[in-house]
Amino acid sequence: MRKGLFLSFLFLLVLVYAIPAFAKETKLNYRLKWLFNVSVAGDIYADAQGYFKDAGLSVNVKEGSPEKNAINELELKRASFGVASADQVIRALDKGANIFVIAQLFQVNPMQWIYRTDQPEIKTLQDLRGRNIGITFGGNDETIMNTLFAKAGIGKKDVTITGVRFDFTPFFRKKVNVWPVYRNSQGVILRDKLAKEGEDVYFLNPASFGVNFVANSVITSKVMLKNNPDIVEKFLTALLKGWESAMDPANEETALKIVKKMDKGTSDEIRRKQLNATRILIKPSASLKIGTIDINAWKQTETILLKDKQIKKLVNIETRLIQIRQ
Repeated sequence: MRKGLFLSFLFLLVLVYAIPAFAKETKLNYRLKWLFNVSVAGDIYADAQGYFKDAGLSVNVKEGSPEKNAINELELKRASFGVASADQVIRALDKGANIFVIAQLFQVNPMQWIYRTDQPEIKTLQDLRGRNIGITFGGNDETIMNTLFAKAGIGKKDVTITGVRFDFTPFFRKKVNVWPVYRNSQGVILRDKLAKEGEDVYFLNPASFGVNFVANSVITSKVMLKNNPDIVEKFLTALLKGWESAMDPANEETALKIVKKMDKGTSDEIRRKQLNATRILIKPSASLKIGTIDINAWKQTETILLKDKQIKKLVNIETRLIQIRQ
């Protein structure tokens, strides 16, 4: 009897000391901008390798979609952190949202244009004249291309504009010469398919012509920053550690295995090429820390959106960029 009481007491004692340890793990929702693929390799790497857990966080990394918008979820308090492109952030601020950017994931925007090497290379913006250029009307690529046109003094009569969707047939049949792609996903797939047909391609990168339109970045709410700065720092430190590790060539095989578990519809060969393409966009130079916020690029993006009448006034985006200590 005494032995039984002693064991019961010992069990309760273990619970008393164990429960607080478990209670310290903070649960968070992190909403991505899009589906699980190589473009979010660092996000899922941080989770899979236990970096969040090591920081005392239990992070639910969720896929994104047009219906599952990170900004909306922050405002509805369904997520503590999220991923959004600069145009989404700036338009939301213009409408009164109270959000902040705490890291910039892509240093180079993956939105670019692909075209065959049997055409003259676009070395200057004037080389766009006479081309048949694909544009997703209402998409970021339309805004970016219009900015390139304005920069070069090119009018719509100087080019042929064709509206495009997700069907690449017009590009394969050469009805559209210059096609918008995400360089590290669709761009890899199209380049691979054309290579098997004996064709090579160029990519038109707007940044090469001075147009730096910021892509995916990490966001959070003012309330989170004000009330839980320690959690913000822990989350971001773990997240960026995940990205640095995932983009390190030495960890390539591990990163590919982690992504494959979440993205089974892509072949191993394409996934590897996509990872290599993503690495250049996320970390274009070895000395640049992943997550670094390019303030000038953000201000340029804000100016572009104002000129394109996507926002009513300047939102002073620089006041919403918080470079958390890494």
